[in-house]
Formats: sequence, structure tokens, C-alpha cells
Amino acid sequence: MTHANGRPTPPPEGSATRTRLLDAAYVEVVAGRWARMRMADIAAAAGVSRQTLYNEFGSKEGLLQAVVVREAGQFLDTVERILSGAGEDPAHAVAESARWALAASAENPLLGAVITGDSELLPVLTTRAEPLHVELGSRMADCLLERLPEVGRADAEAVAEVALRLILSYVLLPTDPDQAARRVELAVHGMIGAVSGHARR
Repeated sequence: MTHANGRPTPPPEGSATRTRLLDAAYVEVVAGRWARMRMADIAAAAGVSRQTLYNEFGSKEGLLQAVVVREAGQFLDTVERILSGAGEDPAHAVAESARWALAASAENPLLGAVITGDSELLPVLTTRAEPLHVELGSRMADCLLERLPEVGRADAEAVAEVALRLILSYVLLPTDPDQAARRVELAVHGMIGAVSGHARR
């Protein structure tokens, strides 16, 4: 199967080949060797052909983006559990999840390598972070809609996008997690109030 743009559709995230390639790339990023690694080296480490690697991810940057999205997705699994157990106030729930995510990201080896690494790595969290925003934003919007179905999909996505961008900015420029979480809560509370008021009118 292919996308409309002619690129192959990636296989499911859990496929063995895809997992081996992501694992091999993860090792190189964390070890600080990403800039000098070739796609052929990563394919060999995963025990597949270079063509298979290109078919899966399209480019070296596509592979790196997939590694970051997978790691962030694992973060969001925990965030969703926090959201589900954080009471009725969605803004407070987002703040609690942001507090955990910021504290955990400071200890995460992949994020540390990306943030402190060479110029080839950081854009996957900044100027070329669209795959990350699409994946995480969609999941955050789903969580908000479960609590606030009246706001509608478009407004839930808008709140999720702003919250995600704010949290990522704190990941890139670390500050006290409690202070950052409080500011995220204020921002999300204001946005939710605005979209809820709009939905009632």
C-alpha cells in the first residue's frame, strides 16, 4: 500500500523489522554517533538491507523522527494514565501530566542526546517536529474530548496543540517542573474556558 504521494505506507509500529531498525537508531543517537552513521550502517546493525530501511522510513531524518515519536508515544502512555486518574478538572489533569513529563524528560537519555547533540538532531523537536506534533497532538485531543465532548474536535485539537507546544518549550529550555506545570495549567484553563463558552453560545 502507498500514500497518495507515492511513498510506501509504513507497516504497523509493532512489526519486528521496524522495531529492530528503531532500536538500532536509538542506540546510535544515545551513544552520540548519529551524525557519522550511514543508513547502511544502521540497516546492518538491524540485520536488514539498506533498501528495506529506506522503504520503511524514506530518509535518515525520517528514521530519526520515528525514533523520537516512538519515545514520545511511550511518554504519552504514562501521561494518559495520569490524565485518567487526575480528577475532573482537565486543566489540572494536563498540569499534572506536564509536571511528570518535564521531570521524566530531564532523565531521558534520548531526549538528552537530541537536545545536547549536533545540529542534525535538534530540528526533530523544533523546526521539523511536525510528525511529533501530529502524533502527540491527536492523542492529547482524544484525551480532552473524553472529558469535554461538548467542545468539539477542532477546539480540542487547538487546545492540545498549544499545550503540547508549551510543554515542549519547557523540555527544550528546562525550568522548575512545578512552576512550568502551573503555567501550563493556567494556559490550558483559559483555553478550555474560552472554547467551552463558545460551545455554549
